[in-house]
Amino acid sequence: MVIVPASDLSGALARTLQALRAERGWSLDHLAARSGVSKGVLVALEQARSNPNLATLARLSDAFGVPVTRLVDVPAEPEVRVTGPDQSRTLWHGPSGGTGTIIAATEPPWAAELWHWTLMPSETHGGDGHAPATRELAWVEEGMLTLTVAGTRYQVGPRQCARFPGGLPHTYANEGSQRLVLTMIVVVPPAPG
Repeated sequence: MVIVPASDLSGALARTLQALRAERGWSLDHLAARSGVSKGVLVALEQARSNPNLATLARLSDAFGVPVTRLVDVPAEPEVRVTGPDQSRTLWHGPSGGTGTIIAATEPPWAAELWHWTLMPSETHGGDGHAPATRELAWVEEGMLTLTVAGTRYQVGPRQCARFPGGLPHTYANEGSQRLVLTMIVVVPPAPG
């Protein structure tokens, strides 16, 4: 997996945010209200003066109704696009070495994101729900996933898949003693009018 330099990520995000706002005719105040990201943070992002975190990218992705990859990558989308490790983006780094890497995504109106996650023992990711109609699939390759959705905990083991509404608050946790490896698909609904 390739880790993209923060300056490249910030520049791509700045260009894309400006373009998406212009396409929709949204002000910074409108985007701030729609995404829950403060106007000050949005200004810094659009001026490429700030490195976004995954939670901010997810909120902006939900607000625009586009996959996270659209925010950080701007190439034209051919009919068939084959990508490799050099196009993936590691957007989350856990305190014990875990990673959350977006592999690829389809384009709107119904966008799907393909993620690869490694959570080391005691690492947790998540919290807020995405847009209301978002759906998620999580397939465990190794280890034991403790998935909490709207306050209810589920244990998902190797070769098991959990499907759930991603619009609900949810967390992924590794409460075991071995690393947890999972593949996730996030299906993002079209942005409302």
